[in-house]
Amino acid sequence: VVVDQIIRPTILGMAEEGHSYTGFLYVGLMLTIDGPRVVEYNCRLGDPEAQVVLPLLKSDLAELFGACAESRLAEIQVEHRRGAAACVVLCSGGYPGPYKKGLEIRGLSRASEQGAVSVVHAGTAVDGDSILTAGGRVLGVTAVGGSLQDALHRVYQVVPHIQFDGMFYRRDIGQKGLQHLKGR
Repeated sequence: VVVDQIIRPTILGMAEEGHSYTGFLYVGLMLTIDGPRVVEYNCRLGDPEAQVVLPLLKSDLAELFGACAESRLAEIQVEHRRGAAACVVLCSGGYPGPYKKGLEIRGLSRASEQGAVSVVHAGTAVDGDSILTAGGRVLGVTAVGGSLQDALHRVYQVVPHIQFDGMFYRRDIGQKGLQHLKGR
């Protein structure tokens, strides 16, 4: 539905208007009762969006970048792994407003021991042997699974192992996606 009703018409419309495009085009969507709706378009490989796309990419990312730069992307077969990924962002207390920096992050080694889970540092700093908070969006915890439900279960199993004062995160990530899949 999304590809046929949103992505393809967007790309075709750009081409019809003479605006060829090479690069990333992120389409932020909101799932509604009436179907998916576009919230935003973005032309960068942002996080946490990239953190749920790249683990499922089977093709060589460097090869894809090279093909884009050399205008030969049509020659490349882009392959994806089956399954799903989910990313939960761990934020500093107060974010997006004022927040404290320099708070010690605990539990990273335990979180990294979990299979099919990665922790991406976004707003962190190193101080000796310690990892400290240094931004509002501190860490992105991403899990891969055979289904969205499996990926969500894995990510929410790992998130509680990571702690820092004032940490918060959304507990509804992926729930509308699961509801949408169940409604099919």
